[in-house]
Amino acid sequence: MRIAVYGAGGVGGYFGGRLAQAGADVHLLARGAHLQALREHGLRVRSVKGDFAVRVAATDDPADVGPCDYVLFCVKSYDTEAAAARLGPMLGDGAAVVSLQNGVDNEEKLARVVGEGHVMGGAAYIFAGITEPGVIVHTGGPTSLTFGELDGRTSERAQRLLACCQQAGFGAELSTSIKTVLWAKLAFICAQAGMTAAVRLPIGEIRTVDAAWAAFQRLVGEVCAVAAADGNPVPPAARERVLAAAHAVEPGSLSSLHDDLVHGRRMELEALHGFVVRRAAEHGLPVPMSEAVYAILRPWAVRNELARS
Repeated sequence: MRIAVYGAGGVGGYFGGRLAQAGADVHLLARGAHLQALREHGLRVRSVKGDFAVRVAATDDPADVGPCDYVLFCVKSYDTEAAAARLGPMLGDGAAVVSLQNGVDNEEKLARVVGEGHVMGGAAYIFAGITEPGVIVHTGGPTSLTFGELDGRTSERAQRLLACCQQAGFGAELSTSIKTVLWAKLAFICAQAGMTAAVRLPIGEIRTVDAAWAAFQRLVGEVCAVAAADGNPVPPAARERVLAAAHAVEPGSLSSLHDDLVHGRRMELEALHGFVVRRAAEHGLPVPMSEAVYAILRPWAVRNELARS
């Protein structure tokens, strides 16, 4: 099993490392100081489920990797098109590009570049990030992947990837309705990321304040309303699972949106709340809580982008 991980940050680094531990032929695509550290010292993971280190091939050039069975596509949503344009050398016959990104439209962007037949949808449930070059810190979350074909088929390649993940020892699920899964995850992220970034406090302190928790739930409800209008309704049971997951998250958990804000990095705001606000407007739906969070965070997103330009 030859697997490329495009974007070896928290998500790609953790799951790619675990797959490599289990014997898969894993190749990490990274850049800068992180790439240099991966080459010199290997991948090091500090995890609530047990620390580990593994030597994994690392490069910044897809041509060095060559054709793969799977590409776990883990770049930030704002880099989707640029990264997709570099996928060609890794796409063997029947290769699957499995998006594990935030948002619900990355698969469409990928399909426009590499063809829908190469694309699978996926959702990663984990709190992890790069703490220093070559080092991933995993702080919590279910630590699992859900993925599936865009047309709902139970394909052989999806089943093989499922078996590989199970062998690696982390949670994995094959979905026949991956678009609904992506919308349910968007509801969770918009609430979790939006509230922790806007309030600047971890989820545990948001859960214990009635007004803040009510806002969290309104964000979930607004995203689910947009999903239904868009033709991908989130079933009531899935919505309840979103809230149950929010209750189960470690109380000290923040979000990558929060971390990017406070560290002056580019933010994924447009793929999250910006997307919800725009799509809601197309459907004529009121989403006042999403609009408020977007308005609060947009100046920070602009500030961070200007600081990096």
